[in-house]
Amino acid sequence: MAEEEKLKPIVNACYPGTLSALNLAVLEITGRDAHVFLRMVLSLNALFFLFSTFLIFFWSIYPWKKWLWIGTAITFVLGLFGSLLSVIWLILI
Repeated sequence: MAEEEKLKPIVNACYPGTLSALNLAVLEITGRDAHVFLRMVLSLNALFFLFSTFLIFFWSIYPWKKWLWIGTAITFVLGLFGSLLSVIWLILI
């Protein structure tokens, strides 16, 4: 049980971290041929998910700090919105 509690922050941080890696993979696949708007949105998405990863990691360690949870929620939702925007943009191109 004690080992699970020690691994909980790492496991929680893996979820948005994976989404960040997926955004960077799409950015790498589209390359320099992609529109500037698409590259910018994908880069910001990866950054938002990376911030969300760090915030949820530290929130798992310090759950009484509500600003960490609020920051996690805001950056995660912004990353999801940006992902939706980039998928729509990819469909329209």
